[in-house]
Amino acid sequence: MLLPRLMLAVSFPAIVTLFTLTACSSEEPLDQPEWMDARTALTEMENGELSSEALVTYYLNKIAQDNQQGHGLAAIIDINQDALAQARMMDAERAADNVRSALHGMPVVLKANIATADDMPTTAGALALQGHLTQRDAEVVAQLRAAGAVILAKANLSEWANFRGENSISGWSALGGQTLNPHLLTHTPCGSSAGSAVAVAADMTLLAVGTETDGSIMCPSAINGIVGIKPTRGSVSGEGIIPIASAQDIAGPMARNVFDAALLLDAMLTPAARSRLGRPLLYAVDQMPELEKVILVRAFDEREPAYTPVFEQLTEMFESRGVEVVQLDTWQPPQEMGVAEFEVLIYEFRRDLESWLQDYGVNEDVNSFAELVAFNSARGEEALGAFGQEYLEQAAAIDPDADRASYEQALASSRELAEALLNEYLQAQGADAIIMPSYSKAWSIDPDSGDDFGFGTSGPAAISGYPSITVPAAFNGVLPLGVSVVGLPWSEATLLGLAAEIERELDAYQAPQFISTAP
Repeated sequence: MLLPRLMLAVSFPAIVTLFTLTACSSEEPLDQPEWMDARTALTEMENGELSSEALVTYYLNKIAQDNQQGHGLAAIIDINQDALAQARMMDAERAADNVRSALHGMPVVLKANIATADDMPTTAGALALQGHLTQRDAEVVAQLRAAGAVILAKANLSEWANFRGENSISGWSALGGQTLNPHLLTHTPCGSSAGSAVAVAADMTLLAVGTETDGSIMCPSAINGIVGIKPTRGSVSGEGIIPIASAQDIAGPMARNVFDAALLLDAMLTPAARSRLGRPLLYAVDQMPELEKVILVRAFDEREPAYTPVFEQLTEMFESRGVEVVQLDTWQPPQEMGVAEFEVLIYEFRRDLESWLQDYGVNEDVNSFAELVAFNSARGEEALGAFGQEYLEQAAAIDPDADRASYEQALASSRELAEALLNEYLQAQGADAIIMPSYSKAWSIDPDSGDDFGFGTSGPAAISGYPSITVPAAFNGVLPLGVSVVGLPWSEATLLGLAAEIERELDAYQAPQFISTAP
């Protein structure tokens, strides 16, 4: 189903003027748009010095160079064979003064759990869905196409969005193989939106869409040194995205800087969310919001010392601007929150995934949990790789009627606990945002033992549905670290302005070095 063309709530020339004031421009045409940012691309396209076709050609060449060849990043699982044709169509529309939005002609990579009505399968990386083509776009994809985006490719992911089994390996899927971290190729890209993050970090695309249930945008963005946004629950449509649980699932943008992520988010918002947020979020990026109080979480300084100078620098920045800073030496979400969350995810996985499989025409042999489990068991290592399918098995055992009351209690409890933790500061203390480390540094890929997470802070915002943004903050050796900003629902404009200011203050983004062995 194609949605009506969605336009931003201001004229396009006004947006171009806003961008051009701070964009880097060139008097000479660009030979190669390597490591280009969207602000520059937008200005160069408006000036006639860059085409969508040139951008798409560049990224297709980069994918050919480093996805299976070269560095072997395995970030991309399928290429859109119509990408160049779509880019040429966007260029023709621009030449005819028909510019759909600020995203017009920009290439976007989608996570492989997002349905598209084209020649790219929608598989979540699972062997059982190999080659599965859908007859309609997910709603967010329809919106992106209507805004003029060029769908470039689909990205590899942690299979079934990292909700298949215990001891999972981030960035691995049966169909896509193992995605690698471009900063240190022996180390994890984190997941589940691993391919989306790596494609952005390695300059295989300008923009990418990831999805998150708990940490699947925030972790790979932080660990690959880019920006990721998990928006307010319900602000982006989940229709057409292979689900884990509708209580927490949401798609969000991934990019190399805050401006680029905001550009993509503007086009992804539902009409209702766009109306609620008011003006385009891009306007917030270049304006530091008026802040009264921020919370800085220092509970992880000893576990990751590279964060210490980051938070000292941020403390000085805020205090110099008259913002009250509250330092927290402890940050410990209640254990019961995670237990309740898992019960919610397993129940909704059973309910929501089977509905998607049947609604999107998956072969009857694999369109239920029992059939998926049987398929994987029969195909063994070819389907499962180095770890199991315990979550699929647990979901298959759910009785939707008998287990409903326990699920509803778990849903209420998990949200209550997550909201209470965040609201203690965002409401009771009146803080504008909580700022904390996103995740610890990347760990070595080890198929025998699975992921070796140090720590992560995405849970409360994921469960409560509050918005969060991670931005590059520092490095531990060659490995990136990110900081997250979290706020109340529908505070994206404030968080984007704050994230952009942190980005400018820390200036921590670095292109990856593609190091093959640990220094």
